Amino acid sequence: MGQSTPIGTKTILIVEDEALIRFDLVDFFEAAGWRVFEAENADDAIRILDHHKEVRAVLTDVQMPGSMDGVKLAHYVRERFPPTVLFVVSGHLHIPDSELPPQTTFLPKPFDAHRLLRQLEAAQPR
Repeated sequence: MGQSTPIGTKTILIVEDEALIRFDLVDFFEAAGWRVFEAENADDAIRILDHHKEVRAVLTDVQMPGSMDGVKLAHYVRERFPPTVLFVVSGHLHIPDSELPPQTTFLPKPFDAHRLLRQLEAAQPR
């Protein structure tokens, strides 16, 4: 993981059960200067969030194994860590805004990683 970024800035958690997709996203964000944590399910994501309060953004897939899906994880994150920038992605389902927590962006797969990066960069504190 990229360690040159100061703690608390440009830190993202990627929650994706498909290893190849997750690895590609990790590589992309690390190359862009982000500190990246990764999880393959919501249970792992919650453990990371509880131990790494510096995470400022979460990108989660909707469908994944474990105790909750990505929509429920997004609600958990919004409740416990309100300022976190949230993106929910899916290649199979469209999730209406009414089912997502406030200030959460839904992205259909495949999505443009460069566009996502610009959105995340714009949302970071200056």
